Amino acid sequence: MEEKDRAMARAVAKAHSMSDSEDSDSANDTHNDTGISGSQDLFDSSSDSSFLASASAKSKGSGKAASDSKTSDDPYSADTDVEEEEKVNKDSKKPLCKYGSKCYRKNSSHVKEFFHPSKRTHKEPQGKSPLPEKKRKKDDEKTPQDVFEEFQPFSLFLTKVKGIPDKFNNTGALSLKDILSTSMGQLKESCHFNFMFDMPWLMSQYPEHLRKLPVLLVHGEQGRDEINMKAEATQFSNISLCRARLEIVYGTHHTKMMLLLYKSGMRVVIHTANLIPNDWHQKTQGIWVSPLFPPLTQGEKGDSPTGFKTDLLQYLAAYKAPRLAHWERHIQAHDMSSANVHIVGSVPGRHTLNSKSCWGHLKLRKILSERGPEQGLVKNWPVSGQFSSIGSLGATKDAWMLGEFGDSLSTCKKAFATPLPHSKCHLIFPSVNNIRLSLEGYNGGGCVPYSIKTASKQVWMVPFFCQWSSEGRGRSRAVPHIKSYSRFSPDGTEAAWFMVTSANLSKAAWGAYEKQKSQLMIRSYEMGVLFLPQYFGFKNSFPVSSDAGEVAASDKPVFPLPYELPPVSYVKGDRPWFIDVPCVDQPDTFGTKWCPPL
Repeated sequence: MEEKDRAMARAVAKAHSMSDSEDSDSANDTHNDTGISGSQDLFDSSSDSSFLASASAKSKGSGKAASDSKTSDDPYSADTDVEEEEKVNKDSKKPLCKYGSKCYRKNSSHVKEFFHPSKRTHKEPQGKSPLPEKKRKKDDEKTPQDVFEEFQPFSLFLTKVKGIPDKFNNTGALSLKDILSTSMGQLKESCHFNFMFDMPWLMSQYPEHLRKLPVLLVHGEQGRDEINMKAEATQFSNISLCRARLEIVYGTHHTKMMLLLYKSGMRVVIHTANLIPNDWHQKTQGIWVSPLFPPLTQGEKGDSPTGFKTDLLQYLAAYKAPRLAHWERHIQAHDMSSANVHIVGSVPGRHTLNSKSCWGHLKLRKILSERGPEQGLVKNWPVSGQFSSIGSLGATKDAWMLGEFGDSLSTCKKAFATPLPHSKCHLIFPSVNNIRLSLEGYNGGGCVPYSIKTASKQVWMVPFFCQWSSEGRGRSRAVPHIKSYSRFSPDGTEAAWFMVTSANLSKAAWGAYEKQKSQLMIRSYEMGVLFLPQYFGFKNSFPVSSDAGEVAASDKPVFPLPYELPPVSYVKGDRPWFIDVPCVDQPDTFGTKWCPPL
């Protein structure tokens, strides 16, 4: 039954041309279809299971429905900008709150009693001189290179979204055409790693005079799908293919990365979008764009303090693919010392000994144990995960999520692993209303393939869920296909680290222990980048903002959040989106209902 369910989910995803499901590890789990009685209130702890059981039954009968097309006990240390802020309060008789603009207290009596600055002043980065004042061009004058420069040094962008106000696309957002434009460099050849490809569309995104340049596509298709892909590639004399080995059942080639070779250097782009038009139209996707890496002069290694080049070469070598040797040589020949992020990748296999900490969540754990936050700073700071698909994670929250995976997310520098408390874990995942009211309506849920069968086995997840909200980037109605993980201050103004990746919340993507923790088993290829404060001029954390205009205008580095922090938990009446459960009670943005195929 599990294999049939997976095939159905993939068929739905392919039919919508939007999705890349991450529920591969569910295939080995035992399914329990037992009905559980109770009320229909999802957030009544006594009824979580009953809702899922009811929804599962509804799903089975859907074929008959007609389809309508910081230290101490307190989490904050005192504000350091007290003297300047007191001037703002010179006419007020209220004493300044000792937590200043970072105060998280919301009760009215506290607000009446103490003065709170209206705007937080970002602290000066430690270890670097201030950035020069930015000279902003008018939006209609900007080139993709100008947009790129505005969001340095973090260089994290969102994809442009059709149907939102222009201001949200003019700052901190790039299209695929922008990335491949001559403004970013004169291309010579390129390589795309991805899960799904639309070749005619992909080639149309290149400048017209560059559409005959060599392009290598690294994919994971097998059997009939690979035959079809090869047939499509024959239409393009400049396209060659490289199949990634997938030797563990239900694994996927889920990495989304571009290697772009220019006449003057090379870029690496790590992102979250499939190379199909729907993924670049009205969804929220993340993109990290590297600096332009120049050619090496003889005798130099050209690696960065983050080991970016070494890790990238190790990742490519794991494919054991002769066609990638050409790109390994290009990487070797370029100076990547300016890279300021860590690579966190996954490759299929049963990894043991030293290789165990090279991949998946154990790679993240290794970096955080060596270079992550101080335990005293972040002991009260939550961890968030944000993703578009969820795999089978076990019968209890401690089995994997708050267990081995949670241990990795909560790792601190030179400190013993401490369990991640339930209250400090937030999972940002679209609710039914997030999908229903999205720019694409219910069809937007095609890229969020969480299954009721999987959910019914892990009803313990419900209290962890938080709403998708991206008002500051204008993308609350753009279905999130981006995946990210973070550790942030309780007020959501600082982060100890932030990661953007292709990896959803699944054992297939991040890995799971086997043989009494002697090996880490990973099914899929994944790729992400980890941002740590010390590489951007900060000591312990960096300021964050979901206001793209603030990020672009700031003379100090501010990390551009894709969504609001802290996240807001689901409330009574909310439930997570399930791709295989009909939604016929309320129509979507277009007045249609959701009746998924059996």
